Amino acid sequence: MATRRFVAPLRAQLAADCFDHPVFFAYARQADWLHGEAWPGIDAMNWALHADPLNADLAFVEQSQALLDGLHYEQRIRHGGRIATRSRNWHDLFNALAWIRHPALKRVLNRRQVEEIDRMGLKVRSRSQSALTHFDEGGAVIVVRDPDLLPLWDAHDWHGLFWRERSAWGDGRIEVAAVFGHALLEHALHPGQLLVAKCIAVATTADGHHAIARVGAAIAAGTLLQDPQELRPLPLSGIRGWHPECEDAGFYRRAACFRPLREGRTYPQPHVC
Repeated sequence: MATRRFVAPLRAQLAADCFDHPVFFAYARQADWLHGEAWPGIDAMNWALHADPLNADLAFVEQSQALLDGLHYEQRIRHGGRIATRSRNWHDLFNALAWIRHPALKRVLNRRQVEEIDRMGLKVRSRSQSALTHFDEGGAVIVVRDPDLLPLWDAHDWHGLFWRERSAWGDGRIEVAAVFGHALLEHALHPGQLLVAKCIAVATTADGHHAIARVGAAIAAGTLLQDPQELRPLPLSGIRGWHPECEDAGFYRRAACFRPLREGRTYPQPHVC
């Protein structure tokens, strides 16, 4: 059966409370880009990007035929600092927000992608490229401070992780440090969507900002994201307040996102920092 292609809603079709979802909280600084009736222009995106002087070598540029110079999208960023961006497009708007919010992380993913393109060519994708893309599109960084929660995640004991231990998601024992993937943000435009992130787990007592920085350093060093199997699926909709049905214990047994562990599937230990 063919996979149904995701289609983002038109801006005028969005539910009034769409952006009240926790997945968008980290992007509140540009809330007017989301809530407003008008789409932000390239100049507004670049103003926000260049608020950090370290991003002076980067710029969002309108995607057009003139821009298409034979280079891969990632090569154009790496060698010319030009981030091709389609106008009035949710996917590219969320990509822009990720660049503005997490430029260091986006840079290391871009550098690694270009290194793989240089090694593999344009027609063949490596396992590393797939891992980098999966994280870029659907990734999240999860901080785990209580090691007793890991066996629940490892076993896909979603009822245990999200219902019996639901307080852990509010008391600091485990938290979402960053919802990074721009395709994941796009999927959240549909109310009630079952959101599943492809995660890097970090075992630390430090705050989320430190964890994100250490993840970026590990990706840059090539010790993370060499293979898609390193990424842990996590149904974000199981977190209290992230889905309308998460106050019902039965939700964690019937919803399609809470899949059992596939036979033989194991996960790497969390990144420690």
